[in-house]
Amino acid sequence: MELESLPADLPHFLLELGRGFSFVARQFRISTETSHFYVDLVFYNYLLKCFVLIDLKTDKLSHQDIGQMDMYVRLFDDLKRGADDNPTLGMILCADRDETIVRYSVLNENAQLFAAKYLRVLPGEEELAREIEARHVL
Repeated sequence: MELESLPADLPHFLLELGRGFSFVARQFRISTETSHFYVDLVFYNYLLKCFVLIDLKTDKLSHQDIGQMDMYVRLFDDLKRGADDNPTLGMILCADRDETIVRYSVLNENAQLFAAKYLRVLPGEEELAREIEARHVL
């Protein structure tokens, strides 16, 4: 999903996320004393009682992306989270992910951060069968 196409795709995207999600903002600015940062998408889940931050990456997941999301989650917890809210969750939706980077980054030990490969269009039947077979071999 490209950020520019988000408003038209938002209802479908929310349905894919599951129940309880409310859209808060796109390109949400969060600031420190000296810098401004922009979170691609911010949601609040009223069932989980927490903010959910989503960063959209059109390239392969990098350790910089993970560090950036970790910082966003920490900033949100310190500056935006209410007393009755649960800890903020961060999700990185990327075109591809490197399992080694996932294994050796904070994603491996942090229950608040997630990275997932996101397909905008489902693959064909043959491609899907190859992907399933490849994952069973591992």
